[in-house]
Amino acid sequence: MYSFDTQLRVRYGETDQMGYLYYGNYAQYFEVGRVETMRSLGMSYRDLEVEHGILMPVMSMQVRYIRPAFYDDLLTIKTAIRHLPEKTITFYSEIYNEKNKLINGGEVKLCFVDAKSNKTIPVPDVILEPLRKYFID
Repeated sequence: MYSFDTQLRVRYGETDQMGYLYYGNYAQYFEVGRVETMRSLGMSYRDLEVEHGILMPVMSMQVRYIRPAFYDDLLTIKTAIRHLPEKTITFYSEIYNEKNKLINGGEVKLCFVDAKSNKTIPVPDVILEPLRKYFID
């Protein structure tokens, strides 16, 4: 398993009338976790797209809302890759508040698409190679 933590502060414009982090923003927070997790492995989404011609569209997302986050809360987004990718890659996210209480969790599954042909492809080596050492039995 590979995991990476990043932090993000809830901005005023991301809250709803009740002062809660608006539920629709959790998908963006999951994306921040994914992007930073990939970056921590030495890969950037930009490089994957521009240099390698690899796109990673979201296939599915599951979300669990446990407790609210509020304006100015400093949240920790813990993102894990629990299995070496085969045809798809799934990122598991948990978001914690400053009291280290779990407020949200979810899974986002993505596939790999060749940017030129727009066809799905197997997991590219550029993604597999940095991950292999975390999944040695």
